[in-house]
Amino acid sequence: MTAVLTPDELEQALRAHAKQYHSEHPFHRRMNDGESSREEIRTWVANRFYYQVNIPRKDGAILSNCPDPEVRRRWVQRIIDHDGTTGVAGGIESWLRLGEAVGLPREEVEDFRHLRPGVRFAVDAYVNFTRTRPWVEAVASSLTELFAPDLMAERLAAFERYYTWIDPEGLAYFRARITQAPRDSEHGLEVVRKHCVTPETQAAAVAALSFKCDVLWSMLDSIDRGHGNH
Repeated sequence: MTAVLTPDELEQALRAHAKQYHSEHPFHRRMNDGESSREEIRTWVANRFYYQVNIPRKDGAILSNCPDPEVRRRWVQRIIDHDGTTGVAGGIESWLRLGEAVGLPREEVEDFRHLRPGVRFAVDAYVNFTRTRPWVEAVASSLTELFAPDLMAERLAAFERYYTWIDPEGLAYFRARITQAPRDSEHGLEVVRKHCVTPETQAAAVAALSFKCDVLWSMLDSIDRGHGNH
């Protein structure tokens, strides 16, 4: 019979997924090394927008399934961060401005004309997962945020260094996530450590995070293949 992990052991098992995170994908490595073409950057921005607009939907799914009001009170901030509030731009608007900064007209990003089928499939699978799986598993799937702050800092530095043709004001999304992601991952980790206390729920949490890593990796596979790199 599988032994129950301590909360620290569970956290270690979750953090071990850093090697599966999409920061290790060849496309991402090339982008951070300054080797991506303008067209590749634009394709990435346009396709990643589909993920961005679905973040509030997956967070709404988690909220709808979560019976804990304290968790809901804190989790709802994620939706505000991406949707924004009256007079305050959120992450979705910031991503549209990134699109404009890399030379993509706003309407071309918003109507998904550049969206790859593989990206749509991966993102839709993720939203469906958060709707249909137990809410704690959905929270665990969000813990790719454990690895996001470092990625955002590296990405921001790479864009500022190598892609000087991009208006620096368009990089606001990355700057915001450097501080938002640690807050979000701390809360998500707190929830998983508290609620995953059996071998079954702990294994499910680890599997959920692995699934999310696969989602992000698959998105980059689809983008990369579109440029003949596979």
